Parts: sequence; C-alpha cells; structure tokens
Amino acid sequence: MKKILSILCALFLMACDRPNIGGTWTMPVPGMENMTQGFTLSADGTAQSVNMATLLYNTWQRDGDTLILTGQSIGNGQTIEFTQNYEIEKLTSDTLILRDGDVTYTYTRQ
Repeated sequence: MKKILSILCALFLMACDRPNIGGTWTMPVPGMENMTQGFTLSADGTAQSVNMATLLYNTWQRDGDTLILTGQSIGNGQTIEFTQNYEIEKLTSDTLILRDGDVTYTYTRQ
C-alpha cells in the first residue's frame, strides 16, 4: 500500500510540473518577421486568433500530446469550418513547438 501511494504521489507531482498550455502563443509571420501571428488558448476552452483575420479559432482542447483547434477559415466569399490536430513536440513555460505532418511551428508565450 505504501508503495502504491508513493507511485501515485510521484505521478501527481509529474502532472503538476507539466507546463500549462493556456495563454497567448505567437510566432513571426513568414516573410514579415517584424509581425507576429498565433493564438490565445483560454482556460474555458475557447481560442482566439492573434493577427490572423482569415483564420478564426473558436475552441481548443488537449488530448495527451495533441492540441486540437477548431475554427473557421474565411476567404473568397466562403467560410469553411475546420478542426486541426497538432502534435505537441515541446512545451515549456515559454516555448511551444507544434508539428503538422512535416511542418513544425515554434511559438513563444506572450
């Protein structure tokens, strides 16, 4: 019993040490490095785009090492609902690295 409690306490402490993914994450706009874009992940599960007028995030959730963002892509007179799954490659208190297939995105917490 004592060993089980020790293991449970260790698992709890590891979970508590995991950085919170919530907050505002940005990266330079490709080709316009003096500008940034990204998203805000709120504690209530809502998401908002940062400096992206045609990509509107609505919600987010985390499933293990997967970040799931939903929203709307707006362009050419039409709106398309989407769900995007990103693999979380790295999460620290100030860096978030996401992978989508062969593409990697590196964000900094604001």
